Amino acid sequence: MKVKRQVGFDLDMVQGGEVPTSAKKMKGISGVVELIELYNKDTYRAVYVTNIGDLVYVLHCFKKKSKSGIKTPKEDIDLIRQRLRLARELSKKKETTP
Repeated sequence: MKVKRQVGFDLDMVQGGEVPTSAKKMKGISGVVELIELYNKDTYRAVYVTNIGDLVYVLHCFKKKSKSGIKTPKEDIDLIRQRLRLARELSKKKETTP
C-alpha cells in the first residue's frame, strides 16, 4: 500500500535525523510528532517520539476516523500517552542496564 511505503520512508528520514514534510508536532503531548498522510480521501497518522535516548519510538499508527472534524479521538490520545509512558520506562531501564 502506498501509505505504508510513504510512512516507512518518512520514518527512515526521522532515523537519519531529518524532518519529513509530513511531520508536525502533536498538540497536547510534549515531544510527540505525527506524520500525516492523505490517501483516497482518508487520513493516516503515524505518531512517534525522538527525544527519549537515541531511539525513535513509534507510538501508534492509525487511520483517522474522527467524526468530530480534525480532532484526534480520545481513545487514540489515551493509547499514545500510555505508550509514551512505556517508552520512557523502557529507556530508563536501558540506561541502567550494563
